[in-house]
Amino acid sequence: MSESQNVYLRLKAAFGNSDARAARWRARKSRSSDEESVPYGLGRDPHGLGDIMSSLSSELGWTSSLAKSDLLLAWAEIAGPETSEHSTPTGITDAVLTVQCDSTAWATQLRHMRVMIMTTIAQKFPEAGIESIRFEAPHAPSWKRGSRSIPGRGPRDTYG
Repeated sequence: MSESQNVYLRLKAAFGNSDARAARWRARKSRSSDEESVPYGLGRDPHGLGDIMSSLSSELGWTSSLAKSDLLLAWAEIAGPETSEHSTPTGITDAVLTVQCDSTAWATQLRHMRVMIMTTIAQKFPEAGIESIRFEAPHAPSWKRGSRSIPGRGPRDTYG
C-alpha cells in the first residue's frame, strides 16, 4: 500500500464516516462521569470578577506591577495626609521608591520617617518588592544630562 493510500485511510477513519463519529461521541459521553453534567454541582458556580482577575494577574505575573501602582496611588495613606501634600512619589526603579519633596526641610523630615514608611509599605504592599526609599529635594537647574555625562564646566565651556 502506498503512502497516499495510508493517509487517505487514516483521514477517512477520522473524519469520513459519520456513523463512526457518532459512535465515538456516544462512547466518550458514556465514559464521562454523571457528576460532571449535574446542574448546580461542584465547580459549576460562576466565579466573581475579582477572583478571576486575581488569578489572571498572578498567572501572567502582573502582581508585582499592580502592587507597585497601588503603592503609588496610596501614598497619602502611607505617608499621612499632611506629609503627602508636600511629597509625591515619582516612580519605582530597581526596587527603590523615589519621592520628590517640596523643600529640603520636607525631604529631611521624610528621611527621619524612613523606617516607619518602609514598615508600612512592607506590611501593606509586600508584592511590590520595595527595598529602599530615596527622598529628593527640589533641584536647582542642572546642565548635566544622564548618569554618564563627563564632568566639566558645563555650558560655559564654549563661551570664548
